[in-house]
Amino acid sequence: MLSMRTVLFFAGLGLVGCAAPAPVRFAVGDRDIAVAVDEEPFCVYRWSERLPAIWPLLAEGGVPVTRAFPLADVAGEAKDHPHHLSLWFAHGDVDGIDFWAGKGRIEHAVAPVADARTGTIAGECRWLGPDGREIARDQRRWTFAAAPEQRSIDLDLTLIAGTAGLRLGDTKEGTLALRLRREFCLRGDGAAGAIETSAGHRDGAAWGKRARWVVYRAPVDGRDLAVAIFDHPDNPGAPTHWHARDYGLFAANPFGLHDFTGAPAGTGDLRLRPGEHVRFRYRVLLRQGHADAAAIDASWQQWVAESR
Repeated sequence: MLSMRTVLFFAGLGLVGCAAPAPVRFAVGDRDIAVAVDEEPFCVYRWSERLPAIWPLLAEGGVPVTRAFPLADVAGEAKDHPHHLSLWFAHGDVDGIDFWAGKGRIEHAVAPVADARTGTIAGECRWLGPDGREIARDQRRWTFAAAPEQRSIDLDLTLIAGTAGLRLGDTKEGTLALRLRREFCLRGDGAAGAIETSAGHRDGAAWGKRARWVVYRAPVDGRDLAVAIFDHPDNPGAPTHWHARDYGLFAANPFGLHDFTGAPAGTGDLRLRPGEHVRFRYRVLLRQGHADAAAIDASWQQWVAESR
């Protein structure tokens, strides 16, 4: 149950041709923060799971775009990969520890803060091994915005190595990820999706390729929806490789060069000395109606210009 402490702010999407921004509200609970637009639910950021995650994630009109499982049971949904937590950030090899599907845990050091002045949820997280040892910390900021027929979530995350340094390993299992509902899939019951990348790859050919953005499109509940992830050009390995699957998993992963390209194992490793840090920035865009490649790319260009 969410508490009654609610904050209000206005934020623009930074999109080409965007109308006036809609009011966005936070309702702060003990282990989650709900985000609403014009009193309509947008998403919930929750840190009661093994990893912080955003679920549900809703397009305008209250339409869910991500799978509910394992956070809830919905009839007809696939129940594979229970570590796919709607929208989340993790990696499968952090100093040899699996934070993607294994026993690594990411937890907030203290409850994150919803800031009405900036339209953000911000906090510091501890990356813990199975024995409780701290491997690393991150400082993360989520920024939420909305306008008619489009919503966005920006993640700005700085990962800081601990006293022993840090290795982010070469594996396809990561990193900023969405698990979309079945309509966005290319196969299986209810599948009606299509995939496109900024580099022109489509559907199954998108997997493992480099691109500055990837978009999944599908008709859902009688309306056309597009869900895109933007990779920032200042991110490590940009333009990133994409762990973009035909069953709805959709992840930006700059590290998995061995799996994606056949390079020797370890080619994609990123190593940090003690106390060093690396910064990641991404945008998740939800858009209704026709969203062709030119429109998506114009949105990416404007986001990058405004974030530098």
